[in-house]
Amino acid sequence: MRRLISSGSDFEATIGYSRAVVQDGWVFVAGTTGYDYASMTLPPAVEDQCRAALATVARVLAEAGSGLDHVVRVTYILPDRADFPKLWPQLSAAFAVARPAATMIEARLMEDAMRFEIEVTARVAGI
Repeated sequence: MRRLISSGSDFEATIGYSRAVVQDGWVFVAGTTGYDYASMTLPPAVEDQCRAALATVARVLAEAGSGLDHVVRVTYILPDRADFPKLWPQLSAAFAVARPAATMIEARLMEDAMRFEIEVTARVAGI
């Protein structure tokens, strides 16, 4: 059974994607930036964007029956790799239990104000 999860982002409807897809015991969370999707605002600091993105990922994983402790793969995308070390304390805390395979990619994001994007793959808890 396939289930689609939305975070309420305008981008999802406009571009035509889901925040997450749950299928066959896996949760695939699409590229998530630091937006507050309720207000569609983006904080300027990369650390705040990381915090907001992790909160969105955690919320979506919980809705899928999973959690940060069940993440097996994570990809970080930053337009400036020099920002990455600033995020290590938050990322280490978020993934301390799971210790997923991880990759950091330096690439331009959809909007110049975006400084952090994350996508994860996780198992549904108990599977």
